[in-house]
Formats: sequence, structure tokens, C-alpha cells
Amino acid sequence: MSIDGGYLVSLFYLLILENFISKKMKENQTTKKVKQFVSLEVLIYLGLVILVLVLRPLEVKADDQHVAIDALLDGLHQDAHEGNFESYFARYTSDAIFLGTDKTERWTIDEFKAYAKPAFADGNGWTYSVVERNWEGDGDIRWFDEILFNEKLGHCRGTGVVKLINNEWKIVHYALTMLVPNAIAAEVGAQTQEADKQ
Repeated sequence: MSIDGGYLVSLFYLLILENFISKKMKENQTTKKVKQFVSLEVLIYLGLVILVLVLRPLEVKADDQHVAIDALLDGLHQDAHEGNFESYFARYTSDAIFLGTDKTERWTIDEFKAYAKPAFADGNGWTYSVVERNWEGDGDIRWFDEILFNEKLGHCRGTGVVKLINNEWKIVHYALTMLVPNAIAAEVGAQTQEADKQ
């Protein structure tokens, strides 16, 4: 792991403090009061250094995980846009579930592949641009929600769960829904009910 700024700053100030104490000792100016002051400063600073050394790796690790998971989903949408069938579905677990926008679209990964193959065959797939994304959870399982934009469907929301398997993040569950503004929700609801009757 590379040494970050927090480590370098801590080591720099520790060296300055050590140099200061050494000079005082050599100059025989370490009266009882000075010794007490120096001891207090040393204790406070050493406590801060320990906090930096302990907490910084945890912070970096968390950031690294978010970077890896963001790369997983960003790559998913890029693969869909470019019609990269194999790499797109390699991002899911073998028992993943995908929920589409239609109420009938609850697919196993094999069923989802069968649906997607014709769309990917011409190298186009589908395009959803990420507007924002939020993450929750810790450890080997995380969940997320993201707002996407599609030229035909408008704003949509993707929600899902990812799992760390053999040091690689995979999508276990993904659900795609259309976002309906409240101002037209009743109208859209009526249209969907009519469509269900057909």
C-alpha cells in the first residue's frame, strides 16, 4: 500500500518534536516544569499519531471498496451501452436476480440473458446514464440505489445488492424502476391499469 499524506505529515511532526526534546536535553534546560510540559506534549502527540496510523488505513480501505464497487456498476452500464454481452453478465453472480420495469420481469440470470441477447446482438444494448448513486452497508455485502436517465423512459431508479466473492465484487440483485413525477402519477397509474386489462 502506498504511503499517503497523513502518514508523512505525522512522521514529519514527530521528527520535529524529537529534535526539540533532544536540544532541550543537551542544553540542560529541562527543568521539572519543562519536563512536565514536554511529557504532556509527547503524550498528546503520540496519541494523535496512533489515531492517524490506526484510522487512516481503515478510511483508505473503505474508499477503495467504494471505488471498486462504483467501477463494477459503471462498467455494467458501459457494457450495456456497447453491447458487451459476456462482460456485462460476468458482473453478476450465477444466481443473481434482475427485476425489469414490467411487473412480469423477474428474471434469473439465465432468463435475463435470453431477454438481453437479441438487444446485444447488434452491438448496441441499452443506454442508461448515471445521475447519482448512494451506497449503504459494510463488510462483504453492500446495497445501493442510483438514479439513471434513459432517452426513452426518462429518469429511472436502479437498486441492488453486491457481494464480495473471492476478492471480486459481483451483483446479486438488481431492480430497475421508472420514476413517475407525482403530478402525473394518477394519470400514469390509470394508463397502467388499462394496459393490464389488455
